[in-house]
Amino acid sequence: MFPEFTMSTKYQAKYPGVGFGLALITGCQNHENPAGFDQHKRKLLRKMRKRQTLAEITNRIDTYANFFQSFGFECPLTKHLKRTIHSGFPRYDLIVDAHFMAEMCAGILVAVTDFDRFDGSLTLDVAVEGEACAGMGGREFICKADEIVLRDEAEIVCVLCQGADEKTRVREDTARVLFYAYAVPGIESQFLKDGLAIAAETMAEYGGGTIEGVGVY
Repeated sequence: MFPEFTMSTKYQAKYPGVGFGLALITGCQNHENPAGFDQHKRKLLRKMRKRQTLAEITNRIDTYANFFQSFGFECPLTKHLKRTIHSGFPRYDLIVDAHFMAEMCAGILVAVTDFDRFDGSLTLDVAVEGEACAGMGGREFICKADEIVLRDEAEIVCVLCQGADEKTRVREDTARVLFYAYAVPGIESQFLKDGLAIAAETMAEYGGGTIEGVGVY
């Protein structure tokens, strides 16, 4: 079952044409270091580090950074890119690694979550000043007016410029993995599709998962 998803009228009015993407993979096994995965990562890293490709990725990440700064936040992609250029992709586990690879290879912002922990359908929306989200690790995110947020039917589950919530974080027993990707003004939706495809195909090949769909809106 692919997630039910809509964009609110407020979002479409504030950010016309700014896309969003979802990729659902089920039946995942979250191996720490599956056979062949290191070689796969090195292959993608070589492609990413090619001069022209890296310049394009850097430009997209700069676009995200400028958007974050407009709300007074620092974009994590900038530091992640510098680290990846110098040290390669980090190693955590398959799900988190696939998430980082999608971000860095496409130059986009991706979140990875446990699909079974969402309450109902998802809506991309803009926040009202002062709305709160229970962020990962016990943090509280207080939204600024017009921040981009993702909601389920119960509450805000992610604030674009601040992070995802605790409720939907990936756990050891996560079997249905939902990756989602935000664009910001100046980022074409095609790059969301490219990044989510990397994440989904990685989880299918190395985690034994089934790709239920990749949707870009």
